[in-house]
Amino acid sequence: MGKKSLVFMFILLVTMGCTSKVNTSVTEQNDNESNTVQEEPQKEVSAEEISENPDSETTEKNNQKQELEDLALEVNGQVYSDSSQFSEYVTGVKTRLNTEEKVIALTLDACGGENGSGYDEELISFLVENNIKADLFVNARWIDEQYEAFVELAANPLFTIQNHGTEHKPLSVMPRSAWGISSTSSQEEIVEEIMENQMKIFEITGEIPQYFRSGTAFYDDTAVQIAEDLGVQVVNFDVIGDGGATFTKEEVSQEMLKAQPGSIVILHMNQPQSETAEGVKDAVLALLEQGFSFVHLNEYDLE
Repeated sequence: MGKKSLVFMFILLVTMGCTSKVNTSVTEQNDNESNTVQEEPQKEVSAEEISENPDSETTEKNNQKQELEDLALEVNGQVYSDSSQFSEYVTGVKTRLNTEEKVIALTLDACGGENGSGYDEELISFLVENNIKADLFVNARWIDEQYEAFVELAANPLFTIQNHGTEHKPLSVMPRSAWGISSTSSQEEIVEEIMENQMKIFEITGEIPQYFRSGTAFYDDTAVQIAEDLGVQVVNFDVIGDGGATFTKEEVSQEMLKAQPGSIVILHMNQPQSETAEGVKDAVLALLEQGFSFVHLNEYDLE
């Protein structure tokens, strides 16, 4: 074979080798692009981890529930002194907002029970239509009777849901009574009266009430301390707005107009046959004209 032939073959081999490398590179590039395309769905799958949030929320809720149960056990295991007071205004009970601003807190009780499980829709509708805030103190028995209404109220930002007890009992470490209603009679019963409804409200709404008011709003001083150790402030009032839903329209309005800056007013939302709604309408409109506004309890320190 001559030199020219050898040179030709050498060039041919080199050329084929370069072509092979180029083809290989193209193939590798195509493979890489193919792999890149195939990896995109994997990113989408990892983004689906968002769907795990409900499980995380469930875990968090279960943890909070366990903390409430542990707290009840802890408080039941503590030793408290004997009580020396029993009334609506014992040491530790909050009755006012700590402010001189022209603000008022409306607190509405829903007592439940045989004669107290109604729902004053007229009253609530007026508050909603006029954008009036209120704190709703709800008893466990009322929740059972008015479940759908309770869920709707709990979802409305105009309202907060607070604890009005499980069986609507006055709180005492010894047998007492108020307004003909027998009280709790031991530390354990006080914890049950507060915490069973606390758990009920939490399980339905996902929120833990900050405030507690007992049935009849009577306590002994030991019970107030127990309530505070259970994580709630005991809240009563300095204005009795409707006398347990027994006042006439005129009486309701007259009493509510006695409110001062920082007042906490007690009313009832479980007696639709009463004149509470009509009296509240007149009083609220008059108070607004006087420059008052209506706030939630948690917007101010209490005293």
